[in-house]
Amino acid sequence: MLRVHLDGGEVYAKQGAMVAYRGRVDFAYKGHGLGGHLRRAVTGEGQDLMRAKGRGTVWFAESGSHISVFNLDDDRLTVNGRSLLALESGLQYKITKTSGGFGAMIAGGMFNTEISGTGAVAVLCLGSPLVLPTDEPVCVDRDAAVAWTAGVSTRLVSTFKFGNLIGRSSGELAQIEYSGPGGFVVVQCGEVPAAGTAPDHPKQ
Repeated sequence: MLRVHLDGGEVYAKQGAMVAYRGRVDFAYKGHGLGGHLRRAVTGEGQDLMRAKGRGTVWFAESGSHISVFNLDDDRLTVNGRSLLALESGLQYKITKTSGGFGAMIAGGMFNTEISGTGAVAVLCLGSPLVLPTDEPVCVDRDAAVAWTAGVSTRLVSTFKFGNLIGRSSGELAQIEYSGPGGFVVVQCGEVPAAGTAPDHPKQ
């Protein structure tokens, strides 16, 4: 679980992720434009974020998924939309696109959320995550990468011959290559979305 202490401030979290709270905390689940209390995360998955505001303690969780917290110091982190659990309200976020054009869209994860500024970001993982440096290029399955250093170069790659996969559905059809000095990519221990974060339509 992720425990957040509020002292009159606010935090944004994945809609429906609150499991308990203590104190005087207000939650808003429906958006009303810029004046509302809910902001829609700018991701291809259309992830919804709720706002928790007030004084007290709030616990967030998502179907038993492991939670990793990254503390940004005037830095940027790109997160797979469905893996974003919570972020401090002072952080900014915007849509980004994985390099590779239409091919990346087929491979999955074309749109992500880039978070920037100073503050904490909580990310969901299936099991304990593996953090791999990108000083040397590393290829990751589309459903295994949950976050990476913003600024790391990404491109679609494939080591499989198309003819061998006719009539089959495989996550290994294409992977995303991450590369860049001083960067890293966070990989969960499975080629499926984090628990409780599966897409509406399962793979066939």
